[in-house]
Amino acid sequence: MRGAAAESGIQVFSTCPTPVAGQAAGYLQQVQEYARRSEEAGCEGILVVTDNAQPDPWLVAQAILGATRRLCPLVAVQPVYMHPYSVAKMVSSLALLYGRRLFLNLVAGGFKNDLAALNDLTPHDERYARLLDYAAVLLSLLRSTGPVSIMGQYYKVSNLKLSPPLPAALLPGILVSGSSAAGMEAAQQLGAVAVEYPRPPKEYAPAPPARPAPNGLRIGIIARPGADEAWSVARARYPEDRKGRLTHQLAMKVSDSAWHRQLDALAQAAAHEGEQAYWLVPFQNYKAVCPFLVGSYDQVADELSRYVDAGYRTFILDLAGADELPHAGAVFERAAARCAAA
Repeated sequence: MRGAAAESGIQVFSTCPTPVAGQAAGYLQQVQEYARRSEEAGCEGILVVTDNAQPDPWLVAQAILGATRRLCPLVAVQPVYMHPYSVAKMVSSLALLYGRRLFLNLVAGGFKNDLAALNDLTPHDERYARLLDYAAVLLSLLRSTGPVSIMGQYYKVSNLKLSPPLPAALLPGILVSGSSAAGMEAAQQLGAVAVEYPRPPKEYAPAPPARPAPNGLRIGIIARPGADEAWSVARARYPEDRKGRLTHQLAMKVSDSAWHRQLDALAQAAAHEGEQAYWLVPFQNYKAVCPFLVGSYDQVADELSRYVDAGYRTFILDLAGADELPHAGAVFERAAARCAAA
């Protein structure tokens, strides 16, 4: 984002659209248009997700690079899909072709059915141990100009050299997705941004002057100058949906994600509290993977500033639509200004 948000060190990433079943026509144009709109709104980058049902994230990232001038793809990387050498090669090759920097979102888990189909039955916490081994090989290759030898528990390489080498100025930013203790520990060991799925803003206290590790949040924002208009948009975009709720319940059974369970518990508690700016209906109806903040610019900025005050500087916005990006930008500017004036 620009202005006060940029001066506060806030980085905002949008989220790339995913194809709808049976509606593949025009998907490339949709991705490119959303990327351009994200760049115009001042986003630092755009998340490209990965799972068994999605197109290859590296091909999508290349389409984004070709359609924009400075937007950084934030590519989800899951060890089960690709060897760390192949990821390093992708990063250095795209740097050679486009002269652009990427971000990498290191993901340890996923849907149980996806992992089982790939015969990956690794327990939850052990997947983060594997992720650390994976990242050690990947980052050593990206940072080194000579051969790399690593004898880890899960990955071993000997005299392996990355070519073309990656310019130091284009080293990727590293994020780790996971709200569990194992995920947070892995992010801290890597010096990476730990991406969490936030609790209600009122539960966060201001951060101490020196925060031990950077943290980020994944959240949706629907805001307008007035609260009534914002809620009208939110309800129209994410109506109550019985089929969606049943799908959500099924997803709970096939996911061992800590954040999924945490949000589900929060959603059940919020059902008795009435309408709040911290809104979980899209999550409950299987239309989003994170909470939303809904309300007027000033209301949402007040809530968002609590997260900023707590030390969060990286935000990944849920895919609420390209039309929401300018409104989200207005909210981030107000939130940053509030924190600066405090």
